[in-house]
Amino acid sequence: MKKKNTLSKDKIANILFYIIAVIMILLVVYPLWFVIIASFSNPADVANGEVWLWPKQWDISGYKELFKQEQIWISYRNTIIYTIVGTFIALAVNIPAGYAMSRKDLAGKKWINVFYLIPMFISGGLIPTYFVVKNFGLLNSFWVMVLPFSVSTYNIIVARTFFKSSLPETLWEAAQIDGSGTIRYFFQFALPLSKAVLAVIGLWTAVGIWNSWFNALIYIQNESLQPLQLLLRRILISNQSLLGAATGTMAQELRQLSDMMKYASIVISTLPIMCLYPFLQKYFNQGVMIGAVKE
Repeated sequence: MKKKNTLSKDKIANILFYIIAVIMILLVVYPLWFVIIASFSNPADVANGEVWLWPKQWDISGYKELFKQEQIWISYRNTIIYTIVGTFIALAVNIPAGYAMSRKDLAGKKWINVFYLIPMFISGGLIPTYFVVKNFGLLNSFWVMVLPFSVSTYNIIVARTFFKSSLPETLWEAAQIDGSGTIRYFFQFALPLSKAVLAVIGLWTAVGIWNSWFNALIYIQNESLQPLQLLLRRILISNQSLLGAATGTMAQELRQLSDMMKYASIVISTLPIMCLYPFLQKYFNQGVMIGAVKE
């Protein structure tokens, strides 16, 4: 009888856990789904609360207006290139730094730790950073989006924690016996065993660069170099300005068009990252645990 009661309690607990899990999934997924269906719906239906699970009336005017902008394709290309190149540069900078910081025999390790940690909490400020970028000749250039901000202290700490907790010291000793030096050990042993941290830091960096618009606003005036997020921001602000100047029926039509373009811009700007995430989800979950490991 006790076993039966225990089994029944376990079943009830599992059912409750599943219900809670489903509710949490719906709370996360539904807002994303609503943005997608709203971008294909009549704005009046969305405003009246008539769109819940599927568009009542299909309307792609928002996408048509966005794609009329010739600059959007150039900005899309720029964002893709910034994301790919910037992610590779960030990995090339932060992963070796994290590995070096994980080594016990690193000379001046404490001072190097301080050197990395101080900028993590205290930045130089916008104006000094602007003059540094300007003095290096990076203003209005491709490299201003991928070089000056490629170093991330947080990513270095995550990589350092991974190397210290996941790679046993005996592996390094065995490699030394076989005549391997530090550089060879890093490329032939450490990196092949570091797919999780590479995927996680790569995903974090890619999402950050893809969503970045403030750096482009400050350091890029050339429209041919502007990323997608900055262009979408400019389009939406322009629509709001026109909406403020319009009256009557024209104002209502502009408001509806502005709402549709807003939803469409969200879908366009997030779709590539959303498609990329499922392929890296396994490594992303491992990386979250990596950051939680204490030294």
